[in-house]
Amino acid sequence: MRTDSKLSRMLHVLLHMARQHKTFTSDEIAQMLSTNPVVVRRTMSGLKKAGFVHSEKGAGGGWQLTGDLEKITLWDIYQAVGEPTIFAIGNERENPECLVERVVNAALDQAIQDAQHILTRQLKSTTLAALALEFDHLYELHEHQNRHTQH
Repeated sequence: MRTDSKLSRMLHVLLHMARQHKTFTSDEIAQMLSTNPVVVRRTMSGLKKAGFVHSEKGAGGGWQLTGDLEKITLWDIYQAVGEPTIFAIGNERENPECLVERVVNAALDQAIQDAQHILTRQLKSTTLAALALEFDHLYELHEHQNRHTQH
């Protein structure tokens, strides 16, 4: 089963934008994500409507991060990219009169609902700033290790 990585991919792009403080063209983003510029523009348009990025057309144009990392949550990005389906698990609904189907559906519905609440709470409580800080920490650790292995 193929997963929907739209949220992950856009978080990736936004963190690059936050750390490099530069304008990225749709072509550059497409290359970063191994996709095509049309897909990038389509997905980035949701982030633009939400006010997280700005775009300029023409030479020297592209996409820039405009939102405050401290205020943008992963939930905000999730909504801006079109709220991809969280779980691919679903219930059978062909025979609603079947008592077994009702019991199975009720159990799965509750489990899926509980899991979605946990994920939603986590997405709402995590900011882009928190991800950027984690990246900075890992980067510093990586650089520190590289300095010691070169001596």
